[in-house]
Amino acid sequence: MWNKRKEEENQPKPAAAPQAPAHVIKENPPMASAPAPSYASSEARGPAVIGKSVMIKGQIFSREDLTIDGEVDGSVELHEHRLTVGPNGKLQAGVKAREVVVLGTIHGNVEASDKIDIRKDAKLVGDIKTSRIVIEDGAYFKGSIDIVRVEAAKPAVAPAPRPAVAAAAPAANVAAATAPATVSGDSKH
Repeated sequence: MWNKRKEEENQPKPAAAPQAPAHVIKENPPMASAPAPSYASSEARGPAVIGKSVMIKGQIFSREDLTIDGEVDGSVELHEHRLTVGPNGKLQAGVKAREVVVLGTIHGNVEASDKIDIRKDAKLVGDIKTSRIVIEDGAYFKGSIDIVRVEAAKPAVAPAPRPAVAAAAPAANVAAATAPATVSGDSKH
């Protein structure tokens, strides 16, 4: 038992592959890469933003909420979404959106299917067409306001038949109204 361990120590060890010094072996450092793009819904990301150093001349069409803090000369359309004009935003544009919140300046006509909100330090010069509007104390507005009632939001109800009106009509009128239908149905008699 004691001898066995000594024998194992004295036996020649098989030649191992030569190892390089520790300072020469370098593992590949983890590569730094940009995060994979996220294609999450716009609700998770928040609204699209046009920064204060951006100037756009032309038309903007968006299928998501949009915040403009830069300058736009042209038109902006977000039919089913919200447009926010930031405190640095300056629009020389016609605007169409579901909802418009103004913190900056708009020179142009604004049409919102739901609501327009002109905040305290905002300036809007142009005609407004909307169903609801809020103009805070301190805001500047010059133009006309057209309040539109949205009939599509209410469920369409077919007019109910008016049996009371037919019963109240003279018997001669009821017979005259039904006689042609009866005659046309019984033309063989």
